[in-house]
Amino acid sequence: MLEMTAAAARRTAVAAQGFADRRPAGLPTRRHVLRAVDRTALLQIDSVSVAVRAHYMPVFSRIGAYDREVLDAAAWRHSARAPRALVEYWAHEAALIPVEDWPLMRWRMQRYSGGRWAGERRVLERNPTLGRDILDVITAVGAVSAGEIEKQLQLEPSGARGPWWDRSDVKVICELLFAAGELSVGRRAAFTRHYDLAERVLPADVLAARIDEPDAVRELLRRSARALGIATVADLRDYYRLSAEQTKPAVADLVDEGTLVPVTVRGWKDPAYLYSGTAIPRRARGTALLCPFDPLVFYRPRTERIFGFRYRLEIYTPAHKRVHGYYVFPFLMDGELVARVDLKADRARDALCVPGAFAEEDVESGAVAEALAVELRAMANWLGLSDVLVGERGELAPKLAAQL
Repeated sequence: MLEMTAAAARRTAVAAQGFADRRPAGLPTRRHVLRAVDRTALLQIDSVSVAVRAHYMPVFSRIGAYDREVLDAAAWRHSARAPRALVEYWAHEAALIPVEDWPLMRWRMQRYSGGRWAGERRVLERNPTLGRDILDVITAVGAVSAGEIEKQLQLEPSGARGPWWDRSDVKVICELLFAAGELSVGRRAAFTRHYDLAERVLPADVLAARIDEPDAVRELLRRSARALGIATVADLRDYYRLSAEQTKPAVADLVDEGTLVPVTVRGWKDPAYLYSGTAIPRRARGTALLCPFDPLVFYRPRTERIFGFRYRLEIYTPAHKRVHGYYVFPFLMDGELVARVDLKADRARDALCVPGAFAEEDVESGAVAEALAVELRAMANWLGLSDVLVGERGELAPKLAAQL
């Protein structure tokens, strides 16, 4: 069995995610953007917009400043010249995936067709014809938001409302139909989903494709293995939120065919698998700010195992109990996670604000501050902000402020 050091495994994981690739010399094009997505296989979508929406940031982290409209067009617009390349579905949580991967999720759509959770089933029980009514509206008017469907049906918004949710019965059933594969997302406006019939969003050959669950799971694991480079079974499962029952036979098949190579990584408790043909770089590369939902770090046990970096999102932690801040970005420098910064895009102040900056133990904080300042300026420019303002929290803050 192949044996690797923890450092070699770390370099492999970072490179597999595209951080060792050469960045475009000029303004990145659609081809560059889609190549970055090909590296990660998916982009997680999240509603938090305190700095930048989660699906935009991983592409910036890998290729630098690009026009976000290019990604929007690839996901939510279609033309003969530039066909839709990405589509929304439940992959690693809500995510953008390549259009051609949609059939790999059919088994999940079938499972979700009766409702993913009890609340959806209760809505179905008290509104048995609502799904049909929604489909009739969308068939007639095209891509439309849940709120607009309510107006078409002349319904008063219903359902629980609060600071963290805003879901009427119509919205709940739209989401159920989306999860079941009957609806897709034709476009977004102000980040609001506009649902359309899946047959009007996806190409006919993609819609018609049928892949049995075992074959689909095996292909999803192949994609996660390629994106991760080196991974434990838990890592492979998490990428597309697969079950242990699904994963075990698929991993065995991929080992038998030579796609996965069993590896022992020194210091790792569990066995690992190297994706066949994955490069094992001799030196560490990769410097970037990472959003909390970047595929390199979104599975926290893997982040801690590979980088020795314990990372928890503190959005739902009361302010007085937060250790590092509200929306904290890890900082990757030369292939290692060396710091974390709390970030906020403050349009009123025309600045990327850094309320807190924290260096990891045993790093040279001066060098970290210098490299981090470069990345923060680049991010601010990309977001159209004129300044970077550093607060007082964290031992790295004074050195970072001095660099800026």
